[in-house]
Amino acid sequence: MDGSPSASAEAGRLKRDLVRDHLLDLVETLEPGQAIPSERRLCAELSVSRPTVRAVVDDLVRDGLLVRRHGQGMFVARRKIAQNLAPATQGPATAHAVAGVTGTWSSRTVDFTRITAGARVGRRLRLAPSAPVLRVTRLRLVDGEPMAVDTLYLPEELVPGITAADLEENSFYELLEVRYGIGVTEAVQTIEPTVTDEEEAALLGVPLHFPALLFERVTEDADGRVVEFAHSVYRGDRYRVVSRLSLTRNRGGGRVLAGEWSTGSGDAGAMPSDPYFAAPSAS
Repeated sequence: MDGSPSASAEAGRLKRDLVRDHLLDLVETLEPGQAIPSERRLCAELSVSRPTVRAVVDDLVRDGLLVRRHGQGMFVARRKIAQNLAPATQGPATAHAVAGVTGTWSSRTVDFTRITAGARVGRRLRLAPSAPVLRVTRLRLVDGEPMAVDTLYLPEELVPGITAADLEENSFYELLEVRYGIGVTEAVQTIEPTVTDEEEAALLGVPLHFPALLFERVTEDADGRVVEFAHSVYRGDRYRVVSRLSLTRNRGGGRVLAGEWSTGSGDAGAMPSDPYFAAPSAS
């Protein structure tokens, strides 16, 4: 038998994969809150060492699939809240809900302050740094559990008389439309990994520097005015983003335009062509 370091490392990787696959199968078949076998039992069933099992369990706990309860054991975690990036296809045109987000959402306003825009916020809102802006921080909850810290920066002149309670009880976009006659038409949103700061960790009930997702969004109305800059931090262990990709063969070169697969055959400038979607070469 090959006793080289590379062979030992490969054997260790295969054992970890065996344990991981077994635990992922358990997560799929058990309900949230149900216990999984103890580390000792898993070692006996799978013929692996305790450190191997513990390392895989640590990874799944960090990924939000399992939870440890001191003195009780290991349990399947609650399902992650999912946001589907595909546009909504049902409901009235005036409903500004995010498509595919699961759970019952509510909000609690924790900060409502009038500030000057400053350079960073002013640039995003297309306002002078000295312009008055409302900074609204809301704790977003799903089924009563903290999920996100959502900070909105709003041009004060667009929303006279708006209150903290308004933003707990209503959709901001529907308030804009119904009360102020402002219809939102377009938003540009970015998503990237981050970690929680001290204030975010306290509000979400997680440790400092906990893995999270950062959403930033700039929203415009029908006249092209920016009506909102949003900075939102979502728990990385409870939230995921789902996107639906259209894989229809693209005869126009498969270029990516504005974040979507384009079937247009026009000149895309410096945009790259993806070989998977490109038309087959002539034989």
